[in-house]
Amino acid sequence: MKPFGWLTNASRMREIIAVLWRNGFDGVLQKIRPPSGLLRRITPKPRSRHSLWERIRITLEELGPTFVKFGQILSMRPDVFPEPLIIELQKLQASVTPQPFAEMEPVLRAGLNGEDPDAVFSEFDPAPVAAASVAQVYYATLRHSGQRVAVKIQRPGIQKKIAADFEILRWLAQQAHQRIEALQPYNLPGIVDELGRGLDEELDFRVEAHNVSFFIQRNKGREHVTAPRAHSAFSSATVLVMDLAQGVKIRDIEPGSPLAKAAAANGASSLFHQILVDGFFHADPHAGNLLVQRDGCICFLDWGLVGQLTRHMRYTLVDLFEAFLSGDSAQVVRVAMDLERNSPVYPNTRRMEREILHALRDTFDSATGKGQIGRAMLRLLHIFGENGIEIAQDYALVAKAVYTIEETGTQLDPAFSLSESFMPAVKKLIAQRRNPKTLLLNFRRTFLTGFSRVQELPAEIHRVLRLLESGRTTINFQHKGLEQMDDVFTSASNKLTIGLIIAAMIIGSSIIIATKIPPLVGESMSLLGIVGYMLSAVLGIWIVFNILRHGRHK
Repeated sequence: MKPFGWLTNASRMREIIAVLWRNGFDGVLQKIRPPSGLLRRITPKPRSRHSLWERIRITLEELGPTFVKFGQILSMRPDVFPEPLIIELQKLQASVTPQPFAEMEPVLRAGLNGEDPDAVFSEFDPAPVAAASVAQVYYATLRHSGQRVAVKIQRPGIQKKIAADFEILRWLAQQAHQRIEALQPYNLPGIVDELGRGLDEELDFRVEAHNVSFFIQRNKGREHVTAPRAHSAFSSATVLVMDLAQGVKIRDIEPGSPLAKAAAANGASSLFHQILVDGFFHADPHAGNLLVQRDGCICFLDWGLVGQLTRHMRYTLVDLFEAFLSGDSAQVVRVAMDLERNSPVYPNTRRMEREILHALRDTFDSATGKGQIGRAMLRLLHIFGENGIEIAQDYALVAKAVYTIEETGTQLDPAFSLSESFMPAVKKLIAQRRNPKTLLLNFRRTFLTGFSRVQELPAEIHRVLRLLESGRTTINFQHKGLEQMDDVFTSASNKLTIGLIIAAMIIGSSIIIATKIPPLVGESMSLLGIVGYMLSAVLGIWIVFNILRHGRHK
């Protein structure tokens, strides 16, 4: 952090340090070395009645909205962080006190694309129905149509507050990465930068409006699933006007009731249709983001976070599901190799196979089809990450969404089976993938692409030959492992040069003393010769000391 940052953020930094200290992270604080003045007057003793993972979650909750968002985004990285931490981070919910409408009204007026609120709404209830970390939601009625809508308004000054917290968060991440060896594999600075990019999108409500509109377009005619339509004409980066969603919350439904069972099945089957068929899915389907209508139809809320999968990614995901459901750890490893992006590390496949077999036995029984599929996916992705397989973030979002919908479905129906819910989507994608028409189309596309490249080959060869003929081609050699040789040669040549100078000084001083060149000390000793001997002795002692102190390699 820059020096002026300590002045502008000293109060918030002291608060963060106090929370870390109170939750038992005093050892971490000692290692990252914050300014000593910030550690004064911190009296609360570390508490240890919670597990490490629980203390991390509690700390993030106490630190406020920015850090809660940080934890929520960390929960989307099961390939990096262990399963117990991911599960704890899934529980993060920001406890936020609503701001008075008088403070929110300027944001509303500025965000209605130049329209006056009285001209847009015939009624507007100033009491918020929901208060989140970055926004508050109100009920209103559109003047031109009389339709009831929900209005999501961004909290004033939230971007400035998040930016200030991010400055501190980046400094903490950099210090932890540099000074705590155990945390270096997690690349905390990179994760913080990724968090910043994700929050930039979440703070722009136009992204959410586009996401929900795309979902509605893709799901026209599908029963048992819906989402509140966005009114783009009255929406902006800071204000989002949506249809008022109808339905009851998950917590208000009696577990095991016919409505609860229908809701669990519909929610899971819709999510897997989104993931495997559409390739565009809601990445955070927890109970707070779902409403259940009377016929069991599921309404998905809050489309700020979505995932997208290409056709190839969906095919690979189906291969992973098939290998997983059959308990074939060797096939899971082979599929995992297709999931990686461009990792420079070649994984130990035998070790991976053993770890995957152990994870499958702990979480899922392939013989009976019973177990925790979401939890198993979190374990698998973490094993992939530990073994150097770098996967696309959208795969991690799939694991998070599957785990969340399984938890929600089990909450509604204790007998809920996730595997039964996603098999229709899996079969549909497999049929699509193996359809003769699709195979022929893929073959035709591959053939035409290959043929066009063959046609371009003579021209490419001619271009290379012209470059060679013109003499403009250069070949670069990169030597690796020789980075320290320059320092070694420089040090050796310097010491050799000083040694030659010392030898010359000794010889010159001896000649001066032998010829008794004045000025003389006494009757026979030349003062210049004595000074030369003394300088030679000092330089010689310095070289010996330097060699003994740094070793022969220096």
